[in-house]
Parts: sequence; structure tokens; C-alpha cells
Amino acid sequence: MPTDLAEPVQPVGLAAAFARRGIHYGWAVAAVTFLTMLVTAGAVGAPGVLILPLQKEFGWATSEISSALAVRLLLFGLMAPFAAAFMNRFGVRPVALVALSLIAASIIGSFFMTQLWQLVVLWGFVLGFGTGLTAMVLGATVATRWFVQRRGLVVGLLTASTATGQLVFLPLLAALTEQVGWRAAMTFVLGMIALAAVGILALMRDRPADVGLAPFGATQIVPAPAQAASLGAMLASPIVALRDAAKTSTFWILFGTFFVCGASTNGLVQTHFVALCGDYGMAAVTAASVLAVIGIFDFLGTVGSGWLSDRYDSRWLLFWYYGLRGLSLLFLPFTDFSFYGLSIFAIFYGLDWVATVPPTIKIAADRFGEKATLVFGWVFTGHQLGAAFAAYGAGFSRTVYDSYLPAFFIAGALCLFAAGFCIMMRGGEAKPIPATA
Repeated sequence: MPTDLAEPVQPVGLAAAFARRGIHYGWAVAAVTFLTMLVTAGAVGAPGVLILPLQKEFGWATSEISSALAVRLLLFGLMAPFAAAFMNRFGVRPVALVALSLIAASIIGSFFMTQLWQLVVLWGFVLGFGTGLTAMVLGATVATRWFVQRRGLVVGLLTASTATGQLVFLPLLAALTEQVGWRAAMTFVLGMIALAAVGILALMRDRPADVGLAPFGATQIVPAPAQAASLGAMLASPIVALRDAAKTSTFWILFGTFFVCGASTNGLVQTHFVALCGDYGMAAVTAASVLAVIGIFDFLGTVGSGWLSDRYDSRWLLFWYYGLRGLSLLFLPFTDFSFYGLSIFAIFYGLDWVATVPPTIKIAADRFGEKATLVFGWVFTGHQLGAAFAAYGAGFSRTVYDSYLPAFFIAGALCLFAAGFCIMMRGGEAKPIPATA
């Protein structure tokens, strides 16, 4: 390593101002990342409260609307490994700004739609592509680059922002939809997107070295790695990472369990919970408030999971998370959708909503080394494949069988199977897969 990298760190610009107050600039980057992921997640989750309003305005069936939402969730996941490559090539800030622009464009375009295919294009392809450019990969990238110490905690915080954004916004969006229409609710989301864009322009920096800093907890500046020789090589890097990771059983267990994770969260509860409660006579605002409670407990559970993943075997953490989530989903149909029953469900299910992410990222980092973010991108693709499967499958169940309950029973059983597979992974840290030249 060059000798100048061992010289005292001299932060510049805003980083110097933060340093004078004893604050590492990485925390500012983490804060604006938290806001961005919160808003992006809110945009992903917003259509879940709009199924009934769209049915009333356009006469579309639940399965038809669910097909557009399934496309959105599928692209949200398929873009993840390529989003990591884009961030490595072009930088975090440009990619995040493009993502927010696409999300805004999909919302504005939807104000004028009249046909189902337009819903599929705008809320399926454009919204899915835009949100997929950030997804959970943004948080994993920022945590990996800016933090050596407290990395698990930061991953937990940023992961919590994703589910919190999907859930906490929903009561407000449901209330706005009920009072002034779904277009006004989506206008609120546009305002939050603009706020996040301003934060990115003001505070986001690509790497600690850009502002003359070492990562938090490190003593030396880490230079940016050499870039791929061409754009084609950059686009091929996720494929190469998948090829190498697919040779390991660890990858397939992580991929399969994250498929179940997506099927039992985003695709099912986030998308169909409000409509499910409507079947039992519960108002949309009240049902969305239950989701907000889930979001609050999710925040606590995911941050706690990040803290635990720094200290305990991630395989056993995943075993308990999937197991408890499965039991809570199997319990939901027996709550009679009363205040007491739904409160119990919200607490236990909320604590496990995305608590699976920090230990999954940690296992990926332990097993796949320099390719961890790219490999996690593919694992997250499995998550969104599961979400798309459940989003459409639950809509199909409601249309054909006039009930959502079969989908919830299936998701609960899948979680119990996933819990068993988690403890089948090898213990300890495996030798990371070497980087491909």
C-alpha cells in the first residue's frame, strides 16, 4: 500500500465540518441513505393500499392489478445485482438520482392512465426498474464502504428503513386515498422523493476516500478499486459472480430462504393485507394502521438483528426468525381480525419482518468476500421472485377461491421449511471466493 495512505487522515469539505464536531461523515451518508431507502420503499409499498380504489375506478379484477404489482416486485429484485455493478461503475449518487427520477416518472404517468397495460408499464416495469436500482443493495453498499465497526448495526438500521417505509407510510396514504383520492396520496410520495433527491445532492458521497476519510473504525484511507475495463465487463460482473456463487450450497440456501422471505412479506402481507382485512369488514385506514404497527416493531427487530448478527451465529438467528414468522402467519387466520388478535400478530410478525436481512448479508460477506454485494444482489433477486410469486398467487387465490387464506397458510408453511434449511449451512467462515480478473 502506498505510504501516503498511512498518513494522518485529513477530511475535506463537509466531512471536515462534521469532524470538528466529532462526527464521522459516514453517519451523514448513512442518514441520507436511510431517507432514500425509506422513500423508495414507500413507493414500492404504496400500490398495496390502492388495489380497491383502482378496482372501483377502472373495474379491473384483483388478479389483473396483482399482475402489475408482481412485475414491479420481480424487476425490483432482478435489478439488484446489476444495481451493485452500476454503483461500482458510476457511483452511488448518480444511480440513486436516476432511480428516484424513474420512480417519480412512473407516479406522474399513472395520473393519466386509463388502460390496464398502462398500469403494467408504469407501476410494473418503470416503478420496478427504478426501485430496483436501489433496493437493499444501496444499504449494503454504503454499510460495506463506509463502516468497519458498527457495520451490522448500520445494516440493521438501513434494512429497517426499507420495511418501515413500506409500512409506516401506508396509514397516511390510505387516509389520503379515502379523503381526497389515490392521486393525492401518490402526490405526497412525489414530495418525499423530491426531499430525498435534495438530500442525496447535498450529502451523498461515493466512498470515504472522496472526502479524505478512512471508513468508520479504520485508520487508513481505502482507495477505490480498479474499475472493469469496459462497460461490457461491468455488466458481465454480476453474471460472473453468479456463476461462481452457484457452485456453493450456501448460495442456494440463501437464495431459497430469501425466496420464502419475499413470499411471506412484500408479496403477501404488504400487497394484500389491507384487502384481506377488507374482506372481514375492516376499514382500509384501520388495516393500514396495523401495518404501521408491524413497521414499528420491524424497526426494533431489524436493528436488534443487526446487533445480534455481530455477536451470534447467523444460521441460528435465521432459524428463529423464519420459524417465528411462519407461526405468526399460521396464527393470523385464527385472530378473528379483532384488535387483540391482530395486536399479537403485529408484534411477533413485525419483529421478524426483515430481521432476516442482517444475518443473510453477514453470511454472504463471510462466504463470498469481495463479491459479497454482487452475490447478495442475486440472493435479493430470489427474495423478489418470491414476492412476485406471492403477489400474484394471493390475488389468484382471492379471485378463484374468494379467499386470501390459502395463500397465508402456504406462506406460513414455507417459512417453517426455510427455518430448517438455515441450520443446514456450514458453520464458521468459509474461505471467500476470489475475485475474477
